[in-house]
Amino acid sequence: MGFSARELAAATPASRDRYVDLLRVASLGVVVLGHWLMAAVTGDGQVGNLLAVVPELQVVTWVFQVMPVFFFVGGFSHALAHRSRPQYAAFLRARLQRLLRPTMVFVGVWGAAALVLQLSGADGGLTGVALRLVTQPLWFIGIYLAMVAFTPPLLRLHERWGWGAFAALAGGAVAVDVLRFAADVPFVEFLNFAFVWLAVHQLGFLRADGMIRRPALLAGAGLVGATALVALGPYPLSMVGMPGEKVSNMAPPTLALLCHGLWLVGAVELLRGPGARLVARAGVWRAVVAANGIAMTAFLWHLTAMLGVYGAMLGLGAELPAPASAAWWAQVPLRFAAAGLLTALLVAVFRRFEAPVPAAPSTGRGGPGAALGITLALFGVLGLSLTGFVGLLDGHAATLIAVPVTAPEAVGLALAGWLLVERAGRIRSR
Repeated sequence: MGFSARELAAATPASRDRYVDLLRVASLGVVVLGHWLMAAVTGDGQVGNLLAVVPELQVVTWVFQVMPVFFFVGGFSHALAHRSRPQYAAFLRARLQRLLRPTMVFVGVWGAAALVLQLSGADGGLTGVALRLVTQPLWFIGIYLAMVAFTPPLLRLHERWGWGAFAALAGGAVAVDVLRFAADVPFVEFLNFAFVWLAVHQLGFLRADGMIRRPALLAGAGLVGATALVALGPYPLSMVGMPGEKVSNMAPPTLALLCHGLWLVGAVELLRGPGARLVARAGVWRAVVAANGIAMTAFLWHLTAMLGVYGAMLGLGAELPAPASAAWWAQVPLRFAAAGLLTALLVAVFRRFEAPVPAAPSTGRGGPGAALGITLALFGVLGLSLTGFVGLLDGHAATLIAVPVTAPEAVGLALAGWLLVERAGRIRSR
């Protein structure tokens, strides 16, 4: 039997850090709104990027590229979760249930739709664009899977070395960029998917143990570092990926993005006092609890909703003004309202797959199977974020690091990985 947001809010223990929950919801909300705003859809069904149309807006990504905040919060939560559930398989299953179950439902629904659309020849125009775009946010889930997988060893390093463990990861990011830009070493840049994001995640461990004592210094160092790197180095201004750019700060991540993460983490820590007072209000806390219960479902389906709104406009013959024109900006509130309504409808349909499931007893013997499972799920989800569902029956492939992968292969890997994690987390003594 589920509990309402009001009941869960009322039962919240006084020891819970509610500000962390607020940051989790707020960061995902900013990402959703950012995606809706950046989509520049033209009358012929092509989807561009508002930041490419108006390059001057790229500077706002220094505030609104908030994925580092979500990963920082993840590190905090994972540290507490692993300390309360130290068995690896049980820890993985508990952390991944509300992540992989709604993700696999999303993949299944869109995979079936893609198959029907391709067989019927209706996979062109904006529909084809949708089949390519809707899986792109899955990269975030793939990175998050890696963070969960590496939590136990990295938490041990943190407990022994503290800031030294973070410094080692940050040093790895520096070395990778030196080898990439100064020595032109091929493929080395992909290591920064680990070094940069795990370093941000490591900051969450430090927060969990009260070791971020000078957030202003952290924010200042990050902001100065990012500014210097963009001004003097090969790094672009935008902290999100841009179409056709030679160097991206996001894919793969760069040292500039790590500095950006330091700046954001320091900034949200500076706001900790006012944020804690805000979320201590009963009404605000109930809203945060309710939003946390559907956050992943909303994130998975928000691009579907946005593209659905544009598709409906085109289907009804509505004129789409030129992106960034006065008429385009005037339509933004209406498009946001429509996308929000459609997202709410999709959440109402699929939210039950995000509901918590009681933990199964475990002997802790499923560690190797859980490790294999999360590895397969990680590569499957990342592969699908690259391939999309376009050309599902045509062998369309994308390159994941140096390995070509098709959408059916990626789905198979993700599904097998999820089932392995589930099985490993349920192993019981006989």
